[in-house]
Formats: sequence, structure tokens, C-alpha cells
Amino acid sequence: MRVSVVGTGYVGLVAGACFSDVGNHVICVDVDRAKVEALRRGEIPIYEPGLSEIVHRNAKAGRLEFTTDLAHAVANSLIVFLAVGTPQADNGHADLRSLLSVAEEIGKRMDGYRIIVTKSTVPVGTHKRVANAVRPHTQHPFDVVSNPEFMKEGAAVDDFTKPDRVVIGTTNPAVVEIMKQLYAPFMRKQERILVMDPASAEMTKYAANALLAIKVSFMNEIANLCERYGANVELVRVGVGSDSRIGHPFLFPGVGYGGSCFPKDVSALVMMGREVGYEPRITQAAQETNQLQRRHFAQRVIDHFAGRTGVTLAVWGLAFKGRTDDVREAPAITAIKMFVDSGMTIRAHDPEAIRNARQAINSDKVSYFEDGYAALDGADGLVVFTDWQEFRVPDFEMMARRLKTRVIFDGRNLYDPAFMKRQGFEYHSVGRPTIA
Repeated sequence: MRVSVVGTGYVGLVAGACFSDVGNHVICVDVDRAKVEALRRGEIPIYEPGLSEIVHRNAKAGRLEFTTDLAHAVANSLIVFLAVGTPQADNGHADLRSLLSVAEEIGKRMDGYRIIVTKSTVPVGTHKRVANAVRPHTQHPFDVVSNPEFMKEGAAVDDFTKPDRVVIGTTNPAVVEIMKQLYAPFMRKQERILVMDPASAEMTKYAANALLAIKVSFMNEIANLCERYGANVELVRVGVGSDSRIGHPFLFPGVGYGGSCFPKDVSALVMMGREVGYEPRITQAAQETNQLQRRHFAQRVIDHFAGRTGVTLAVWGLAFKGRTDDVREAPAITAIKMFVDSGMTIRAHDPEAIRNARQAINSDKVSYFEDGYAALDGADGLVVFTDWQEFRVPDFEMMARRLKTRVIFDGRNLYDPAFMKRQGFEYHSVGRPTIA
């Protein structure tokens, strides 16, 4: 099948690469000429495990190409995916300007029937706006389909190739069959395609992300209560997660969620409710709790060192979670800015996100280290923000030697408090008693 994907960000590049890997001819389009040239050279702009190999393999085979020429892509595709960014605008809404602009350009370049598929996360009703953007510019028939993505950063390739579900939003049975054929290679063990109307498909994406964000925020509130009552949130989490109605995923307490999806989508869902005169209070509370959680944890660190001057902190983890270089809405970025504002100096390490974090923080009070242990040298304490695998079983003896003071604040509960006490560390985590 001949497919084009407009937008080579996280969603578009993963989708285009995976579609090409099962034999489709895929044209990926982007307005950023430098980015396209880099992709042609095999340079991948994001860190996503397994993606580089798929891109290289299919580009070499001629099934995957990169271009800035939208007309070429539309002319050589039956299905055109829209995977352009829909960032959060200042008013909390998703900014659809780029998406609708691309839709207009597709309409101008169509020479026959096309299926236009919205892969970007968009507010309910966007399928109508896309159709209205295309219609004035073409005499050819077309269908607009909502096909939201459900990929997790750090596991996007697996999520795309082994999906929990594929949601197809259309009322045209012929289009359903074409979309099923496109996704058939990923359904060999079991078909997990859900067909619904476009508005329901658009809402499904927001509802899923909001519910997961609510679970995270709820568990963080429980963790804060555990701290005040001397309970252990890890034991509570196991007890709650054992209920088959609830389950264990997304009940891990920590410093709050971040990234490109949850914060933006929760905010957009709140704004969608207000537009129709409804206040989605539970979703709004999750949003507010998440902001409070990251600030609460950072303030605990600041309060611990209150009254001391010249404090230097080591930080492990800058990305919003492990296995990605994404620092958008990362708790570490918020906390580091608070640390700097309180007069601290920061020595930061992350396996993949240093370049992005440097741009996001932009402070001469923060230095960056490719070696995590080097970041510890002379520091008055270590703060862990990201659950990278390599942070889980570090060399504690080396850590003890290189830190000036054996103090660790663990925002991901990676370590056992009793073990840390035996190692001679003063150890603070989230929602668990500190062992004196």
C-alpha cells in the first residue's frame, strides 16, 4: 500500500517507519529541510529504542523516503496521515493551525480520491474541521478518518507493532476495510481493531490519557498522606493494585507525570469541557495535583538544606521518564529551576536528554555530565528524577566516596530504604517512611 505521513516528529516518524517495515511504500514529509536532510543521512532526531534500526533498514530498501515536497507525497499515496504537532496554546487549547494548514495544502494537491487520516491528538470535532479545510480546494472525493496514536515514549515501536488496540474513526465501511488491510500485519495473533465514529475516536484518546493521568495524580496524593501518617505507599500500592478492577499499572508514586501527551491532553480536555459549559473537575484536579506534586518534592529538598549556603546538588535524570530524551513538562526541569532560584548549584546527568535539558533550563548554575558518577563529585546530595534502568542498581560504594554528603532524595522510589540505611545513606523517597 502507498502511504504518506506528514510530520516527522515522535508520532509521524514511528508510524512511517513501522508501516514501511511491513512492506508498504511510505513517504515522510516535513517542512524542516534540515531535518529531512538529516533523516536522509540516517540521523534520527529523537531517542526511541529500536527506531533507528527500522528507519535505516527500510530507507536502504527503498520503502521509506523523506521529503519536503508535499505534492509528491500526496500524488503517490492513497492514504495521507496527518502527524503534525498540535502543541498546547496559551489558553490551554490544542493549537490546530499547522494541522489545518496542511489539510488545505493536501486539498490543493489531490488528483483523485484520498483517505486523510488524523494521527495527531486533536480535540473532538477536529475531523469536521479537517474536512472543511480540504473541501474548498478540491473537486475530488475524500474521507477523513480519526486514528489516534496510543504509543508510550520509550516503547513506541513495540506499542505500534503490538498494539493493545487500533481505533479507527469513520462511518464509511469501505474505508474501514482499507484501514484494516493497512493494520493487518500488526494483527496476526489477534485482531484488536475498534471501529467507531470519528468523534468517539477523538474522545477515546483524551479519555485514555486523562484516566491514566488521574491514576498517577491520585497515587501521588496517597503517597503524600502516607508520608504524614507514617504508612508505606509501596505496600498500599500492592494492596490496591491487586484489585482486578484497578490493576497495578500507573499506580507508582513519584514526582508527577510529564512529557508531550498527558499535560497537553489533560489541559485540552479541561478546555473542551468549558467550551460546552461543563467543568470537568476530576480531570482538572489531576492537572493541579500533578503541578503541586513536583513542587512539593522539590520543596522537600530545598527545606532539607535550608540555612546552608553554597549547596551543590547532583541530579540523575532530566527526561520526564526513562528510555526517552523528551524533557517537555519534565518534573526535573521544574525542580532544577526551583533549586537554582533558591541559590543551589546543580551537577546534572541523563543518558540521553542533556542536549534538550540544556536548552530548556538555560542557566549557568547548571553543569552537565555524560558520566553519572562524575556528577556526584563534591555534591551535598543526589536527587533522582528519572527511572532509567542504569540508575536502579548503581555502585553505591562509589556513590558514597564521591558525594560530599551521603544524602539521596529519590523521586522514583528506586531503592529499598532499609538497604540504603545499611549503606550509610540518609535516604528520602516518596510516600515511604524515612528510616532513622
